[in-house]
Amino acid sequence: MSNDRNEWPAIRYETVDWHPAVPISDSISVVPHRYRAAIPAPIAGLMPALDPAVVAAAENATAELTRFDAELGHRVAAFAPVLLRSEAASSSQIENLTASARAIFSAELGARGSRNAELIAANTRAMSAAISLAENLSPDMIRELHRVLMAEQPRHTPGQWRTEAVWIGTHSDSPIGADFVAPVHERIPALIDDLVAFAGRRDVPALVSTAITHAQFETIHPFTDGNGRTGRALAQALLRNRGVTRNVAVPVSAGLLANVEGYHDALTAYRAGDPAPIVMSFASAAGRAVANARLLVAEVDDIRKSWDSRLTARRSSNAWRLLDVIARQPVLNSAAAAEALDVKQPNVYPPLQALVDAGILKSKAEHKLGPFWRSEEVLTAIDRFAARAGRREKAR
Repeated sequence: MSNDRNEWPAIRYETVDWHPAVPISDSISVVPHRYRAAIPAPIAGLMPALDPAVVAAAENATAELTRFDAELGHRVAAFAPVLLRSEAASSSQIENLTASARAIFSAELGARGSRNAELIAANTRAMSAAISLAENLSPDMIRELHRVLMAEQPRHTPGQWRTEAVWIGTHSDSPIGADFVAPVHERIPALIDDLVAFAGRRDVPALVSTAITHAQFETIHPFTDGNGRTGRALAQALLRNRGVTRNVAVPVSAGLLANVEGYHDALTAYRAGDPAPIVMSFASAAGRAVANARLLVAEVDDIRKSWDSRLTARRSSNAWRLLDVIARQPVLNSAAAAEALDVKQPNVYPPLQALVDAGILKSKAEHKLGPFWRSEEVLTAIDRFAARAGRREKAR
């Protein structure tokens, strides 16, 4: 497939009447109002004409992602869960949803102390679904990602294309004057079919395809909420689908966090017909993500090694087996610990206490849920990862 044009097509617009469900003011209820909704061009048959330097940057980033993924291939059980949660947390942070690692891991076990942590835990489930469904790239797969993400927010019709206008701008009650209004909902099914067809091609370099598919998805904005998080989960699925990653979810969103303004500017440039900035945004993000993730892996490794000299329980104790579990899941309750060790729940209390006595775990009762055990060291390492990811680049 080829594109005879040198430029990637910019979005066009159509004028649409605005009919609010509830009159916003006397003027709006009496005088007809109109807005401009985007009409994205079909991209399934197009080939982006990118500068060789952009293509080279994408290829270098792809190689770095693949190399890091391969390094952790034999240790996937140890680090895949931590990196998956780091990616989900970073993706959520782009939407200004933040929580500590302790709150996020606790929310996964049922704690309800932090609404943000609950939302990030849902994003973790969506990321996990993206990876498990990566071979089934389809509109149904995209709807399933959204269903998992928004399962506890029924007002946003989880897993269903929107049937109303959505927009980006300062006014929440009207698209009039918005910075960007997504396509009218009637266009969504055909646009998503086209998006999936583009994403399924193998003649577009993997990271280029992932970045452009993501930008096109964000332009379509097919859901009433959760589009950004769903779109970044889709990016993880595309990296797995193309074989860039095979073992772990490399936290690319953590790389995007370093320059969120640049990421949003790149999406705007894409809509104006220039895909190069979003490709460069993903390429740069991949490099930062790998460097940051390597630091996290090294920190967790050092922490795990230190435990061997601190634990004095007999070698036959299940406390030793729990050490590897804690490194990948640094907040546990007795049920999670029993499941990880494949033992009956009453049998996990002595090894958990041995780890508390060794100063490896701390225990605290969670409201209505009983005691939770946590590794402050691993949680701190994950929080440091998030802090590094969130450091903004200086404007250039």
